[in-house]
Amino acid sequence: MSTNRRQFLVRSSLQLSAGLAATKASSAISLLPTVRIGKYDITRLIIGSNPFYGYSHATEILSQHMREWSTEEHVCAALQEAERNGINTFQTNGNDRAVSDLRHYRELATRLQVIALIREKPEETVAKMKPIAVSHHGEATDVCFQEGRMEDVQEFTKRARQTGVLVGVSTHKPEVIKFIEDGNWDIDFFMGCAYNRTRTPNEIRKLLGELPLPANELYLEKDPERMFSVIRQASHPCLAFKILAAGRVGHSQKAVDEAFKAAYAGIKPKDAVIVGMYPAFSNQIAQNAERARKILQQA
Repeated sequence: MSTNRRQFLVRSSLQLSAGLAATKASSAISLLPTVRIGKYDITRLIIGSNPFYGYSHATEILSQHMREWSTEEHVCAALQEAERNGINTFQTNGNDRAVSDLRHYRELATRLQVIALIREKPEETVAKMKPIAVSHHGEATDVCFQEGRMEDVQEFTKRARQTGVLVGVSTHKPEVIKFIEDGNWDIDFFMGCAYNRTRTPNEIRKLLGELPLPANELYLEKDPERMFSVIRQASHPCLAFKILAAGRVGHSQKAVDEAFKAAYAGIKPKDAVIVGMYPAFSNQIAQNAERARKILQQA
């Protein structure tokens, strides 16, 4: 690591620690509005984990910065900040690093509920992470849908049901939600991406006549409307994610405000949103919690 990068990360660490210490000194903010899924009350803003583990969905340089910044201490401090700002649920993956961070976070006697997004072996994830819910990973779901293997996803949900936690299916495709609803699957919730970023190269060529760079990261203006329309019709609660198009909507605070407003207006009152937050440069956690609180109070 270069000296300049190391110095930057140290400064970021000090800024985060100072900012969160100041927040900790004040009383915790009241819980954000919640929805009921199964026996759990889940805040309508959930903190996601993609930025913590280098899934920027933008550039490798940004992904690398995220991985270097997101030490165990930073991740745990960010989760504590989410809790202090009225968020009560954390959506993360089942990778070893997430398991380790979660174990350390729980040693701090804090109480965020966990939704684990995984591809296989729900029994192992439940044993290791003690989540309130597991959801089949959206990219894996979409591959199964494209290849006509949705029975594999349904088998995952049946195994997950045996563990006693809530069971969900994540997808980037509105048609997957319709398919599962029509099949009356035994699940508790959906995770629906605002942007259909798992279109195949052939599907993209039909739309555009060519492939964007990178070929698998296409975010179209009308995608959220298409997903939200299906979410509103779904009988199950839905958790909308990537409402900021993996940061592409973050060019101004006004744009972020509008994306949050559109998401909450587009989904059902019993639904919630998941937003990955990266407090390396500013306290996005407090900003987004306040943003969600204001929008939901007005609604």
